[in-house]
Amino acid sequence: MEKYSQFRDKGTAIAPFLPIPTPPTSAIWTPVHVLLLLVRVPAVLFLSVFYFLILEWLPVGEVVRKCVLWVLLVVPGVWWVDLQVDGVKRGKLAEAQDHLPHPGTIIASSFISPLDPLYLAGIFCPIFTRSYPSTRKVERISLFRAILLAFSHPRLAPANPESLVTLKELQDKNPRSIICVFPECTTTNGRGILPISPSLLTADPRTRIYPVNLRYTPGDITTPVPGNVLGWFWRLLSKPTHCMRVRIARSMYNNPGLDSPRKEKAEVSGASLESDEDDIFNEPQLRNGGKGEGWAGGVTEQEQKVLDRVGEDLARLGRVKRVGLGVLEKVEFVRVWTKRRR
Repeated sequence: MEKYSQFRDKGTAIAPFLPIPTPPTSAIWTPVHVLLLLVRVPAVLFLSVFYFLILEWLPVGEVVRKCVLWVLLVVPGVWWVDLQVDGVKRGKLAEAQDHLPHPGTIIASSFISPLDPLYLAGIFCPIFTRSYPSTRKVERISLFRAILLAFSHPRLAPANPESLVTLKELQDKNPRSIICVFPECTTTNGRGILPISPSLLTADPRTRIYPVNLRYTPGDITTPVPGNVLGWFWRLLSKPTHCMRVRIARSMYNNPGLDSPRKEKAEVSGASLESDEDDIFNEPQLRNGGKGEGWAGGVTEQEQKVLDRVGEDLARLGRVKRVGLGVLEKVEFVRVWTKRRR
């Protein structure tokens, strides 16, 4: 893949847009894969049509919706094998609900696969949004559009700017809902965290923001390259199982001066707030957009600390590094990839 070397981050040598190859398997397993595909396709099609064309328009409770979405994940063999929440010991999750996203909060999620919004909807039932690097506002989208977004070409600007709203406006209209933001603005292969969109800066400063990272094993069901829907369904439905790992960070705020859970802990233990603030927010600047280059209206130093905190948490949760490549580089990569494939 040296021909795509210009799309590797110069500081880390990570190529976040290259598709992850499928692990090799013996030819004797081919009939098994074909059989799994033939068995699962009708079930997935039936559940998808039932949910998106019928159930989504009926006045049913969240429990019913979540159950159908979970069955839709189980049929392809997607198993939720590991959940870790910052500050919560194993087996104590039920006693620490404040560490999980809840109504009135925001999820800042990584975005690597169409399964991401499906999982988040099956657990939290959030309002999904689409972010852009050229504006601080977001576009409200449905779960179905969020899934299709993983197969879509990246965009630098929205097609209909009049449909955009700020996160605070969306919160005011839906105070009892969770809002989900994909701050990287496009999908990756999960091996790096892209620069964070300034859309999170329009959230209410008193609203908790929970960075969430999702990973899959094997990683070939990620969709860093748009299109190839049939190939993705083959990889998803022909394998016995796919393992999902979820990591949720401590909540933060769109305000470096507002107490975070880490600061509260430091205050209880007698530590100074100033030293704790330095520990949380003294992060390196983004290489691609630190002072507003390529972003709508630029960002102040304090605002950049918020974006850096989200990026660092997502990278830490996924055990990866942040990269300087953004949506602009993804657009160019897709153009080169498509041209060479043809």
